[in-house]
Amino acid sequence: MAQCVQSVQELIPDSFVPCVAALCSDDAERLTRLNHLSFAELLKPFTRLTSEVHMRDPNNQLHIIKNLKIAVSNIITQPPQPGAIRKLLSDVVSGSQPADGLVANVITAGDYDLNISDRSIKASVPWYSNWKDTLMEMKESSLNTATTPWFESYRETFLQSMPASDHEFLNHYLACMLVASSSEAEPMEQFGKLSQEQHRIQHNNDYSYPKWFIPNTLKYYVLLHDVSAGDEQRAESIYEEMKQKYGTQGCYLLKINSRTSNQASDEQIPDPWSQYLQKNSIQNQESYEDGPCTISSNKNSDSNLLSLDGLDNEVKVDGLPNNFRAHPLQLDSSSDPSNNIDGPDHVKSASSLHETKKANPGIIHGACLTLTDHDRIRQFVQEFTFRGLLPHIEKTIRQLNDQLISRKGLSRSLFSATKKWFSGSKVPEKSINELKNTSGLLYPPEAPELQIRKMADLCFLVQHYDLAYSCYHTAKKDFLNDQAMLYAAGALEMAAVSAFLQQGAARPYPAHYMDTAIQTYRDICKNMILAERCVLLSAEILKSQSKYSEAAALLIRLTSEDSDLRSALLLEQAAHCFINMKSPMVRKYAFHMILAGHRFSKAGQKKHALRCYCQAMQVYKGKGWSLAEDHINFTIGRQSYTLRQLDNAVSAFRHILINESKQSAAQQGSFLREYLYVYKNVSQLSPDGPLPQLPLPYINSSATRVFFGHDRRPADEPITVEVAFRNPLKVPLLLTNLSLLWKFQPKDCSGKNDEEVKELVASEPEMIGTEVISEFLINSEESKVARLKLFPHHIGELHILGVVYNLGTIQGSTTVDGIGALPGCHTGKQSLGMSVRGRQDLEIQGPRLNSTKEEKTSITYGPDRRLDPIIVEEMPLLEVFFIHFPTGLLCGEIRKAYVEFVNVSKCPLTGLKVVCKRPEFFTFGGNTTALTPLSPSASENCSAYKTVVTESTSVCTALTSSASSVDFGIGIGSQPEVIPVPLPDTVLLPGASVQLPLWLRGPDEEGVHEINFLFYYESVKKLPKIRHRILRHTAVICTSRSLNARATVCRSNSLEDEEGRGGNMLVFVDVENINTSEAGVKEFHIVQVSSSSKHWKLQKSVNLSENKDAKLGSREKGKFCFKAIRCKEKEVATQSSEDYTFADIIFGNEQIISSASPCADFFYRSLSSELKKAQPSAHTEKQSVEDAVRLIQKCSEVDLNVVILWKAYVVEDSKQLILEGQHHVILHTVGKEAYSSPQKQEPPEMEPLKFFRPENTAVSSRPSVEQLSSLIKTSLHYPESLNHPFHQKSLCLVPVTLLLSNCSKADVDVIVDLRHKTTSPESLEIHGSFTWLGQTQYKLQLKSEEIHSLQLKACFVHTGVYNLGTPRVFAKLSDQVTVFETSQQNSMPALIIINNV
Repeated sequence: MAQCVQSVQELIPDSFVPCVAALCSDDAERLTRLNHLSFAELLKPFTRLTSEVHMRDPNNQLHIIKNLKIAVSNIITQPPQPGAIRKLLSDVVSGSQPADGLVANVITAGDYDLNISDRSIKASVPWYSNWKDTLMEMKESSLNTATTPWFESYRETFLQSMPASDHEFLNHYLACMLVASSSEAEPMEQFGKLSQEQHRIQHNNDYSYPKWFIPNTLKYYVLLHDVSAGDEQRAESIYEEMKQKYGTQGCYLLKINSRTSNQASDEQIPDPWSQYLQKNSIQNQESYEDGPCTISSNKNSDSNLLSLDGLDNEVKVDGLPNNFRAHPLQLDSSSDPSNNIDGPDHVKSASSLHETKKANPGIIHGACLTLTDHDRIRQFVQEFTFRGLLPHIEKTIRQLNDQLISRKGLSRSLFSATKKWFSGSKVPEKSINELKNTSGLLYPPEAPELQIRKMADLCFLVQHYDLAYSCYHTAKKDFLNDQAMLYAAGALEMAAVSAFLQQGAARPYPAHYMDTAIQTYRDICKNMILAERCVLLSAEILKSQSKYSEAAALLIRLTSEDSDLRSALLLEQAAHCFINMKSPMVRKYAFHMILAGHRFSKAGQKKHALRCYCQAMQVYKGKGWSLAEDHINFTIGRQSYTLRQLDNAVSAFRHILINESKQSAAQQGSFLREYLYVYKNVSQLSPDGPLPQLPLPYINSSATRVFFGHDRRPADEPITVEVAFRNPLKVPLLLTNLSLLWKFQPKDCSGKNDEEVKELVASEPEMIGTEVISEFLINSEESKVARLKLFPHHIGELHILGVVYNLGTIQGSTTVDGIGALPGCHTGKQSLGMSVRGRQDLEIQGPRLNSTKEEKTSITYGPDRRLDPIIVEEMPLLEVFFIHFPTGLLCGEIRKAYVEFVNVSKCPLTGLKVVCKRPEFFTFGGNTTALTPLSPSASENCSAYKTVVTESTSVCTALTSSASSVDFGIGIGSQPEVIPVPLPDTVLLPGASVQLPLWLRGPDEEGVHEINFLFYYESVKKLPKIRHRILRHTAVICTSRSLNARATVCRSNSLEDEEGRGGNMLVFVDVENINTSEAGVKEFHIVQVSSSSKHWKLQKSVNLSENKDAKLGSREKGKFCFKAIRCKEKEVATQSSEDYTFADIIFGNEQIISSASPCADFFYRSLSSELKKAQPSAHTEKQSVEDAVRLIQKCSEVDLNVVILWKAYVVEDSKQLILEGQHHVILHTVGKEAYSSPQKQEPPEMEPLKFFRPENTAVSSRPSVEQLSSLIKTSLHYPESLNHPFHQKSLCLVPVTLLLSNCSKADVDVIVDLRHKTTSPESLEIHGSFTWLGQTQYKLQLKSEEIHSLQLKACFVHTGVYNLGTPRVFAKLSDQVTVFETSQQNSMPALIIINNV
């Protein structure tokens, strides 16, 4: 249970005190009413004695009574209605709420810090907010528990409001104060009348209520004297007369009202009455809505105050007819629910009782009393107790003791014989279930069993617990023997309490006594009120002994359906028991708080219900128990709405919606409608307030995209913001009037900021136009993107803040859960179409900063400016349209398309360029009109090439032309990826469009290719902040296999040279059709082979086969051989360094001008990309070799490029189409194969891992064998066959010419060695050897590119076939020491046939 202000040792004596009746004359009541108090209320703050009291027990032993308190109340002859009791208890609970602004009570239980106060109700987001600000750990166990003042108030009021019953005497009247005023004409006569009235009420059979302790009730006569208005001498004389008649111990003169009410405002006197009157009057609870019964209002009533203690019978009780004869809290066994205290069936009050019964806060109690009067009243109570009440009680105990001894026939007093009685043989007690229901048994008032009970109660009231326990124990036995179960239960209850309160703990607390009493009251006597009293007392006792588990079980056992308020309070206390255990049971605490909250709600205690749910939420939140959280939040929302705490209600329903709910679709729909309904009520309270944040749908802020991606947008162009929504619910959401929320800071033309900053949605269309989406439906659990536009019409700074919209549900069938719905939530179409307006902000986290050490060690994010565009002056806006753009091509296929550029803005654009990482894919043509055919020539099949019809005589002979790479955008220092678009006059005017041809070439690799274009353009007017704009486009092309070409070049050994100089080369080209009828290709025709080079050109075709038309079917391969010669020196001299010579060898009747667009364009682009790939390695290699080696390397280099042009015949839809294209083979090295398409490289084999450093790490500068063999070219000229008559002349001499050609640009020293290189002596005898005659070694020096011939003679002695290629040639650069031998591996064999004639 919760911590109480009073300990149980203080609580029980205060709950059972001697009761004194007060019977006042009209004049005396009028005197006290001047203070707005009745006589009983006047005494109430002073009824506790300030000093110890002594009395003697029947054994004449002195007994000390501490903190004795008496209860004085006006006589009422009929008990109050059960409805009034119910109302009083409900008001007491609802009127006691946790104080605002106090530090929260915090329980630290395991891993939980539980805040148990009303702070949770007042916080804006109470059950989810951070509790750290108010958490306060309690170190002492006595402070480690939260208090529940509403329960204590309920308990106190419940115990005080229990009416007297016949089976016990604890709250029967022991004495009666008869009060008269000194201002009456005959006060003594009035005392007589009052005495007779008291006697009539007590002994007349017409009055069964109130109850009196003994027939001989103590009468105490009190004379009230008004000091400010009365005659003091008369009062004193009357008092003297009273003392003579009633004795000094039986009367008292009480002087009050020392000042008039007019003087009350002059001096502030404490008001000790207010705290008592608030507890005991029906008033002051606005939230009490469900009255227990219908009460009619009596308009003629002259008093509206109902006191629990009751008023004089002359004062009317408003609206409460005194016609109840039954026990005021006796539970009826009938089916009428209106007799049940706090019954579950509540009826609306016809006239709000609490409004008429409200205590006026302006009333001052005790206005005519001074502090001296306070002391007089306190002194009066002391005198009455010392001289009147306690002697009367002591006397009564002795009399009862004597009666019992005489009736029992005992010789000693009951007190001294107690031990003997109880130590004797015990009769086994029967169990409750064995006893018959004799709760209706009544004893006569003089029965000895009741006399024992009376004595026990008297001893208990004066704190003589030992004697009380003895008497209760004796009475219990007697009652059980008689099977008087109501009486037995009462004796058991008080025996247990007496045993607990005995000084020194003589015996342990008999909890089983209390359990038996509770079971008897509840099951046999059907009296829940008495059972509840037992539970309240026993639970406090168990709690004081730290038996929290037993206390919780006891409290839970008494919860039932007959009283929601009682069940709620007991469940709450049980919950506190669970949290106060040695090992706190936090989840049991939370569960029982939920149960308590539910019962509080049924009892109409909305604030307490809300508080219980909020406290339970502290345990359930964040544990993954989503269904429990949903239920709690839903109830919190409901209760907050009922209490008009609308912000809390909205917050609670919001949490239901934003959590990943596991509820059914119907339940989620119900939650959503409740939220919208509550939210609408909140928004109606402040219609002009700021738009609040809506919880649905979710927005993925990081996925927000702004088009077109610039952070500075020109005016008058739309800004499109793409917002990603997600609906987490299983019900669809309908967003209406969806638009962007923005803030705009306009600037004037000079660029200065205007004063005002506008945050508007759609009210300033002349500044920013806002697009509104009328309806945007997001289905259940769907993610959907909305594109919202703004149209800026003014320069300035725009900040996009978020989105604003109406959130609603679509009309459809509604399945409301069993909880029910709020008013207006579940009927009619209006609720289905309900929507509320709100906003959601777009908050985007910037990039993670990771540059400095501080940023790396901490998590910091930079700003994200995508939603803060700067609106600048108008800029041109380009749109690009591609016409006849293909989606599929053959590798190397050329296709002509068109591209149209349109300026859709109001200002001209210039400097149009296109950037592409694949510049070899497309071309706009050359930069001169002569090189670029704007329309197809009137040749066959409308070729994309520039063609010329040729004569048949020129077949297989080269036709030359030249072109500069600069004309095609490829030059020294140029960027091939940046291609200027050839606009007419380089400017595109507003609204103008231009259409240009665009040639495309399929990439050399098959597959799907993404070609990214980026168009760049500028404004003619130079703006300070934004100078250019870009437009992106991605084209997807699928390429199919076509041809694969490979070529090699080697030096010719022929001496024939038209120019009289050496250096001819042969070019071998192999072309293979690798297309396997893909894309419907039937066959390929090689129509032309062209060369392009700065130094070489193809001269003619050397026919290797009879295939003149060069057709290639599927998987066929064709071989071509061409003779290549050097360009003339004068041609090379006149050409610039970027000029290339093109030579075309034609296999048809049309020449494709290879030096014009688009053939030359694609050649230059592929050459450029090829050089770009090879450039880094060549650069590093050049740095690592010596100049001499570089000269040798140059001998084997050649810069000859071959372009193969073809046509493909395609059958598509039974029609034959002709496609055309070109492949490029770039030849760098003599004797090395080159390919038109990149070859797949085999992955290198794994080499064994080496764990040591090689000794020689120097890079060898020796040239390769292939490079050395190209330094000197040798050729032998001789007759192929010779007839010689060996029988005439045995030696055959043959003249042989050795031709030496220097291929390098430097002087070369050459040594020719004619001696045979032998490996063994036997080889000299081999038949077929010959001998060179004359010099065996020649030393020569050849100038740059010089050709020298040596005349040799070979001597043969036999016929046969001989290889003359035996001379060894050594060469070195003239200025170098090292000699490199030229390898003859690549030389052709020089065979001669010697015949005999």
